[in-house]
Amino acid sequence: MLPTQTTCLPILSSQNQGWENILVEEFQHPAGEGRSYYSDEHAICLSLAPRPVPLLQIQGGKTYTGLYGKGDISITPAKTPFFARWDLEDHYLQIRIASAFIQSVARETIDTNSERLELVREFRTRDRHIESIAMMLLSELKQENLGEKLYIESLANVLAVHLLRQYSAIKPRLAVYNGGLPERQLLQVLEYIDAYLHQDIKLADLAQLLSMSQFHFSHLFKQAMGIAPYQYLLQQRIERAKQLLKKSDRSIIEIALVCGFNSHSHLSKQFRQITGMTPKAYRQN
Repeated sequence: MLPTQTTCLPILSSQNQGWENILVEEFQHPAGEGRSYYSDEHAICLSLAPRPVPLLQIQGGKTYTGLYGKGDISITPAKTPFFARWDLEDHYLQIRIASAFIQSVARETIDTNSERLELVREFRTRDRHIESIAMMLLSELKQENLGEKLYIESLANVLAVHLLRQYSAIKPRLAVYNGGLPERQLLQVLEYIDAYLHQDIKLADLAQLLSMSQFHFSHLFKQAMGIAPYQYLLQQRIERAKQLLKKSDRSIIEIALVCGFNSHSHLSKQFRQITGMTPKAYRQN
């Protein structure tokens, strides 16, 4: 698996989807070799190859040779020169996550000096948690619409915390919050979502309301509501769309935009998944 190479273009990329702090790209290319160096991003590669690929890797002067099979993961910290040579057609998913974002998450969630944190190199490992997050990101990448940014932000935060927990040279202690959001704070968040449903609500916006980290906000919100913030936001957008479909004569595209969806097709897809029918059929029912 190769973090990137100048002569190989991804078959899928989140480059133009407005995802912040994280870049996800799917690559598939014939046998070859390449080099990379990222000064301000950590690179994670997940093998999607149907059969093991013989691989030579050099990360920062350390060498690994062996077979990479589907589900194998490599981690290349920022500022680490990388070289790879692979002997068969390779297929993999690359996730690049901003090192400044990792530092920001560290400052918000741990009681160790975040400036001293460094990620360790991993040549070939298995991590079901990273694999699960990667496949959810790939699923979003394959969607025709832009997806829910709040969902992508949630996945990026969970990935950042997992990297800090499992792949930091200095094992940090993460602060623990239990019990869910107090009713007053929960109502404050729910009222904000209701008032700004038509806008691009970010996880950072909701966490900032309560002066807490995005990771801990997501955790406490789910404890209080039983669902994640992005799931609640989607539910509320669908409920608002239902009301407008029944009680107004606005066009479906106008309703989509008023409810925070980016297009008619985006609304239709999410509406069908949750209600089992299209917005047009719901209006006529």
